[in-house]
Amino acid sequence: MIKLTSYLNLLVVALFFTSCNSGGSGTTTNSDGNNTTDSTSKESAIKNILFFGNSLTAGYGLETQEEAFPALIQQKIDSLKLPYQCINAGLSGETSAGGNERIDWLLKQPIDVFFLELGANDGLRGLSVNSTYENLKGIIDKVLAAYPDCKLVLAGMKVPPNMGNQYFKDFETIYPRLAKEYNMALVPFLLENVAGLANLNQEDGVHPTTEGQIILADNVWPVLQPLL
Repeated sequence: MIKLTSYLNLLVVALFFTSCNSGGSGTTTNSDGNNTTDSTSKESAIKNILFFGNSLTAGYGLETQEEAFPALIQQKIDSLKLPYQCINAGLSGETSAGGNERIDWLLKQPIDVFFLELGANDGLRGLSVNSTYENLKGIIDKVLAAYPDCKLVLAGMKVPPNMGNQYFKDFETIYPRLAKEYNMALVPFLLENVAGLANLNQEDGVHPTTEGQIILADNVWPVLQPLL
């Protein structure tokens, strides 16, 4: 089971949003004592990529969130000097139902690319496949209602085979189905080449190590990069 941790990740995102709304951060005073906007073309061109997920996105068990794959994606973006900033809105223990409730306040700030990584906790709990599909669909609908031109990326997930063969197959179909319906870019399986490998996962066997997160970033990048 992917464990619950503190709301530190949410607080980080909240602080980011607060700084964006601060009235003093974008102004200067000219020689006449009047305020003028100090908003450079570079700053205005920066676009937001929201990584919305659970502990896999949040970087559970790592020394710092900078080791999680969204931060590693940011490094790739910076190396190419692309005008995007990655926002890590991962929350450990999040289910698709929880995400469907949490997404609303995150939509208060502009989102240019939305990366959805949820459903793993649903699967580990054996929750209804149809409920997971409907919750993820609800999240996507809310994002598109707020930002119709937002580019969408979906991270595919799988459940362990011991959940039962039929449940395994039904769960796996959620992601390609949604990707087709919403024309989303799809990462077929986020944990490809990591899941089940002891040397790439922490002691719980579920959460990737630093090395495992590097592979996650490599799984995501070929799908995400063409959208930037």
